[in-house]
Amino acid sequence: MTFEDFQLNRQLLNAITEAGYDSPTPIQAQAIPLVLAGHDVLGIAQTGTGKTAAYLLPILMKVKYAQGTMPRVLILAPTRELVMQIDEAIGQLAHYTDVRHTAIYGGLGPKAQIERIQAGIDILVATPGRFMDIYLKGEIGVKEIKTLILDEADKMMDMGFMPQIRKILEVIPSKKRQNLLFSATFPPRVENLSHEFLEFPHKVEVSPQATTAEMVTQCLYELPNFKTKINLLGLLMGDAERFTRVIIFCRSKEVADNIFKFLSRKVVAEETIRVIHANKGQNTRINSMEAFREGNVRILVATDVAARGIDIQMVSHVINFDVPIIYEDYVHRIGRTGRANQTGEAITFMTEAEEYHIGKIEKIIQMPIPRQALPAALVIEETPFEEKQTMLREKDAQRKKEDPTFKGAFHEKKDPRVKQKEKQAKQKPGVTLTKGGKNPGFKAKSNSSFGRRNTKKK
Repeated sequence: MTFEDFQLNRQLLNAITEAGYDSPTPIQAQAIPLVLAGHDVLGIAQTGTGKTAAYLLPILMKVKYAQGTMPRVLILAPTRELVMQIDEAIGQLAHYTDVRHTAIYGGLGPKAQIERIQAGIDILVATPGRFMDIYLKGEIGVKEIKTLILDEADKMMDMGFMPQIRKILEVIPSKKRQNLLFSATFPPRVENLSHEFLEFPHKVEVSPQATTAEMVTQCLYELPNFKTKINLLGLLMGDAERFTRVIIFCRSKEVADNIFKFLSRKVVAEETIRVIHANKGQNTRINSMEAFREGNVRILVATDVAARGIDIQMVSHVINFDVPIIYEDYVHRIGRTGRANQTGEAITFMTEAEEYHIGKIEKIIQMPIPRQALPAALVIEETPFEEKQTMLREKDAQRKKEDPTFKGAFHEKKDPRVKQKEKQAKQKPGVTLTKGGKNPGFKAKSNSSFGRRNTKKK
């Protein structure tokens, strides 16, 4: 099959050729005819399979040219990075048309975005929160919207956008509106949304839900603690010939910053590494992404906020420094490599407290993640007492989650000073123990008034 078979107009076909698309991917081959025919479509496809073009090409074919001032197509996506990526894809595919489009998202003042909307727009790409902000100011007309697309619906629900989405569905005319919903996974919440959002939809599922990209080789290292994770990361990143373009995913902003500081000080040149997370300014995040895309930066450290918005080819490795606790995010993380028929490698670091989460992920992706032997040169650090205690608590919590009757196998060791106080108290007659103060431990308190001096004057 070729793109000519879809009977797209010459402007789109020329743009497709310029973009370097040779033939339709499976999701494109199945979804494009259905969207062109006006059906509601539920598309389940992993990242990197070409699903953005699967809905953009038929939409551009239907919109064709600039008309009026109000948007006729609304595309909602969960993150500013993904919104920008979709808008960029529209610019590429609509290059030979006069279709007007823009992206609106948080992190920037709304004034410039409102001015672009007021100038006239055909396709609007937005995060749900920013769309509602500008709509409530009375600056977005919705009467002409005939197509509504929810992209990465599962992530939007994970990020708590459901209230905004329901409000948007209430204000947009539903009569003669075509609805498209695309998601990499299909958990029960997305299924319920599809019943609420779509009318008699055609389901397109090019692969089992939440499966991982076939072009990605996966492996896992079992590590005892955080410091050993850091040591292994430094050892791997020292091999610049193998790890040519790497994304390192972390669970928190603090860990991401610590990794950036460690690698930039001790392993790689500071100009070859960047870090992006929610605390970074919008311009900083955009510049870091562009530098990584252009190859000026070799390593990008990121939290999951960026997992759905990085569409960069030739990423050689994805490293999961932390195991994601939203299990579908594993699919999106490793989907940053192995894109556009390129091969890639995904490496995951796992402590004993994260083994529970790996088991859940392996059920979702329907395959075990191969374990890898630790490198001989790796320095294995001793686990600090506090970290060991934290991991044991986490394992207890996991056991209780699976078995509510589980009472807990973990008992925190007492501080030696507490033990000494208890021992001294037991050696004194007529003494009991009462819990004292904010600090852990006990203090002795006499039960008897025998022997006390009565200083009261008679």
